[in-house]
Amino acid sequence: MYDTILVPTDGSDHAVRAAEHARYLARTFDATIHVVTVVDVEAAGGAFDAGGVDEAFVHRLESEGERTVGEIESLLDDAEAVETAVLRGEPSEAILEYAAEHDAELLAMGTHGRTGVRRYVAGSVTERVIRLADAPVLTVRATERSSASDYDDVLIPTDGSEPAAAAVDHGLEIAGRTGARVHAVNVVDVGGLGATPDYTVPAELLSELRSQGEAATEAVADRARDAGLKATTAVKEGHPARDIVQYADDNDVDLVAMGTAGRTGLNRYLLGSTTERVVRHAEQPVLAVNARNRIDD
Repeated sequence: MYDTILVPTDGSDHAVRAAEHARYLARTFDATIHVVTVVDVEAAGGAFDAGGVDEAFVHRLESEGERTVGEIESLLDDAEAVETAVLRGEPSEAILEYAAEHDAELLAMGTHGRTGVRRYVAGSVTERVIRLADAPVLTVRATERSSASDYDDVLIPTDGSEPAAAAVDHGLEIAGRTGARVHAVNVVDVGGLGATPDYTVPAELLSELRSQGEAATEAVADRARDAGLKATTAVKEGHPARDIVQYADDNDVDLVAMGTAGRTGLNRYLLGSTTERVVRHAEQPVLAVNARNRIDD
């Protein structure tokens, strides 16, 4: 499924941790890793010289970029194949263009980066890449829980929608390669059901939504079991992003795989904004999958 994995880096701890997960997945899928850094000459020069920058300044930036890429390359020296590049341009645009030109099937990025000149893995850039990339994006924060060990537990939030199904495909494929237990979870968005904070959701509506959630999670669990994997399901009532993050923590989840767009009705937690909140706050890596990334049967 993943033959080419792209790792954009600025040398931050978050980007290094993302590279470690890319190495793990490259070994799992026998993939080639591409490591790139982006030199944003316009942003770097704007703070110092309104009239532009000279070639010596650009050369210094590119030399720094080569060192940054080299640090990640040395981390990956036991991977079968590594390619590197120092790019010029606006960070998210350069990353997306490189990914498209090299048919990257997965991007692995830190969710926060350094401020100043070398800042392109900051959350806003990563989130823009998530929205626009033609491939799933694995986002990683450098936390105690995000070490790149074996994936023993994979969490797949689902509402049964087509966008959710795309993430299910990828989550199950990774779980199948790593032998992970699959956690299929649905969160009934109680907060989103009422127009006012003191609104009481009718019991009949909650029961119907729970039934829908149970059907959606059981469908994922059945697919996992058919593939020979262990699977567990859970349906919760609460606030989707918060409860997904909490479930991941409580159950020692190693990877969260979720869609970037979902239903627009009552049970809508797979909307991009919620996925972005999970990306920002989850201690574990999050694989954000756009609906167009559905794996063909």
